[in-house]
Amino acid sequence: MKILSLHLLAALDQAEQDRGPSAAELDAIDAEMPVITAELDLLDAQIAVLDRVPSELDERRLRRARRRVLAARRDLADHAATHSGGAA
Repeated sequence: MKILSLHLLAALDQAEQDRGPSAAELDAIDAEMPVITAELDLLDAQIAVLDRVPSELDERRLRRARRRVLAARRDLADHAATHSGGAA
C-alpha cells in the first residue's frame, strides 16, 4: 500500500510540474522582474571587480547598482502594500 501511495504521489507531483506556472505566479514574476534585473546588474558590477582593486568608475557603478536594487525593492514593497489594501 505504501509503495502505491509513493507512486501516486510521484505521478501527482509530475502532473503539477507539467502544468506550468499559474497566471498569478506569472504576475508575481512580472512584478518582481525589476528587482531581479537590478540584482543581476549589481552582481555583474561585483563580479567585474573581484580580481582587482575597484577604480573610481567601478565604485560609482557599484553605488548606482546598489541604489537601483534598493529603489526596485522599495517600489515592489510599495506596490504590494497598495494592492494588498493594508499598511505595514
